[in-house]
Amino acid sequence: MFKSKPLLAIAGFYFCYFAFNGLFSPYWGLYLASLAFPAWQIGILTSLTQINRIYAPTLWGWLSDRTGRRQTILRIAGLGGFVFFIPLLMTNSFGLLFVAVLLASFFWSAALPLVEATTMTLLKGDSGAYSRLRLWGSVGFVFATLVAGYLIELRGIAILPWAVIAIMASLALYSWQVPSSPVVSQTRSEQSSFKSVLAQPEVRALLLSCFFMASAHGAYYSFYSIYVAEHGYSQSMIGWLWSVGVLAEIIVFALMPQLTQRFALRALFLFGLAIAVARFGLIAFGVGSLALLMLAQIAHAFTFGSHHAVTMNYIHRYFAGRNQARGQALYIAVSFGLGGSLGGILAGLAWDQFGGVLIFGVSAMVALLGFVVAWFGLKK
Repeated sequence: MFKSKPLLAIAGFYFCYFAFNGLFSPYWGLYLASLAFPAWQIGILTSLTQINRIYAPTLWGWLSDRTGRRQTILRIAGLGGFVFFIPLLMTNSFGLLFVAVLLASFFWSAALPLVEATTMTLLKGDSGAYSRLRLWGSVGFVFATLVAGYLIELRGIAILPWAVIAIMASLALYSWQVPSSPVVSQTRSEQSSFKSVLAQPEVRALLLSCFFMASAHGAYYSFYSIYVAEHGYSQSMIGWLWSVGVLAEIIVFALMPQLTQRFALRALFLFGLAIAVARFGLIAFGVGSLALLMLAQIAHAFTFGSHHAVTMNYIHRYFAGRNQARGQALYIAVSFGLGGSLGGILAGLAWDQFGGVLIFGVSAMVALLGFVVAWFGLKK
């Protein structure tokens, strides 16, 4: 009973955190397009949350490990994210939106690695148990995406900022409910410095492969909705396409205990990268077929679901003890931060000139680079 209450609060946090993603990923680009922003400005504004993940999680993670006040920092992050998203209701200016989203995502990006570190500590590194708890984030994503899709069709895209504020208010409340994790005592083998962990070739290969995987997803998170809307798909259908991917992700999260018992972590990691190559190829050349787009979205189960769960296992293994929060922050910074923002910004700069087919084709090639790095860099 003692454990169920903390895990319930964490499940609620995951639900709200990824419900925000369920609003921002499918509809933020469409909202900006409705304000007549050019593609390069859309690329920047959709990538700001990823850009902040380059440095902000590392800063917050270092502060958490340094002070031991993870719970306090999480509460500040939740409140700051809510407050600084409020200007979305007040302005359509590129400059003001840039400042608001930059500040809001600076706090918002701090929350997840802190909760991830707490979760993995409470679950003692069990990636199967983690996956079943983390799937509530996927449920939140699906809920927000589908509900917002129908609301936008009924009330217009201008409703999006109000939905974002509501979700961020809920996230701030759950940030106050997530428990503090116990202080983890380190064994002698775990007392290696943070730099010595990074010096390990396998750790560098893991992070580089994650960077390529996130870079391959940059165009997807910034321009997928715009791309399929240009080919005649409705707002509600766009919501369903996103939701199909996350529903597949939920299934894989639920099955991760069985998958990790049957298959090696390296094999699951490589499989996710191989599927990413095929997935972005289907998006590039199969956009005219709803069936092919659905198939590509089902592949999200492996390009994100199993890929993320396996990576969490690796990170927890290498960044043990008091390095845990910084390890989680570094993973988010290198992958979703540096990789995701670079992919999104480059896609924005090239979108008008080259179009979606070529951009998503390049995404497939970037995922292939990640596969090659993992193949040679991860131990068998």
